[in-house]
Amino acid sequence: MTPGPALRFDGTARIEGRALFGDIALDLAPGDWTCLLGVSGVGKTTILRVIAGLETGVDFAGQVAASDGAPVSDRVAYMAQQDLLLPWATVEDNVLLGARLRGEAPDRARAAALLADVGLAAHGQKKPFALSGGQRQRVALARTLMEDRSVILLDEPFSALDARTRAEMQELAYALLKGRTVLLVTHDPGEAARLGARIYVMTEGGAEAVAPPPSKAPRAVDDGEVLASQAALLQRLRAGP
Repeated sequence: MTPGPALRFDGTARIEGRALFGDIALDLAPGDWTCLLGVSGVGKTTILRVIAGLETGVDFAGQVAASDGAPVSDRVAYMAQQDLLLPWATVEDNVLLGARLRGEAPDRARAAALLADVGLAAHGQKKPFALSGGQRQRVALARTLMEDRSVILLDEPFSALDARTRAEMQELAYALLKGRTVLLVTHDPGEAARLGARIYVMTEGGAEAVAPPPSKAPRAVDDGEVLASQAALLQRLRAGP
């Protein structure tokens, strides 16, 4: 796969004339992870949807541009907070959903290989109800990988998992999304401190770039620099605009 490009998001959004966010500028690291950290309601998911070219319900004025000049939205895969698995379909068919919606021939061999990559080789013919929450998120990750896009948008995909499973999923996603340009929206300062090559803190007043810990991600959860970064990010969030 071609490494993901650098991305630039720059713009404002309004809802019925009221500002949702204004003058937000984000530079996404090419082929690496950028974390967008913020409290609920400041417009983080709206930014993801604008980048993906999805309906937002807001008036957006600005641009989303890639460093190579090619269109962005047709190179995007989106992984949401909920796994959004079809309950009546098998795990394998859920991974193949994109191809089915596009009317393409399903590549079952590749789907099986991706399920093996996420540790679910023996679960392809099960239905989602037979899986744990962590396993369902692994299926969602395999479905995202199945799209083979160079830009990956992650909307708090690990937030509902227990602490151990969350850490495992962070590490698995980081390994399997290597080389892609990833934007992770999160409420969790610890997650941003572990994973971000670039970190932005978004408040009602805008978005501020914050230096990540100097070590290479994914960083250990008990690393002193990660813990210090986590504390600083939480303080920045609590300070508000």
